[in-house]
Amino acid sequence: MQPDREKEAKDIERKLLWVSVIDTPGAILVGLALYGKFAADGNAFHPLLNNDSVLAAMFAVGGAIMAWGVWQVIALSRRRAKLQGPR
Repeated sequence: MQPDREKEAKDIERKLLWVSVIDTPGAILVGLALYGKFAADGNAFHPLLNNDSVLAAMFAVGGAIMAWGVWQVIALSRRRAKLQGPR
């Protein structure tokens, strides 16, 4: 690989790492919302997880963050595959 391609490949890897870090709170929100909705039966470890409006907001925000993360991972993976070219 040429130096520009190596630099861009490192940049893509760094961006993929950051996307996974940013995506983590979304997964946590969705996981907590699933816990509050289906497992807690009104007896969650925190009172907010018993409120259906809060759970809906957690699903929405967490799902949006996760959807953005998936979009970014796909775009960066395509860039990385294009950069590597045919083998």
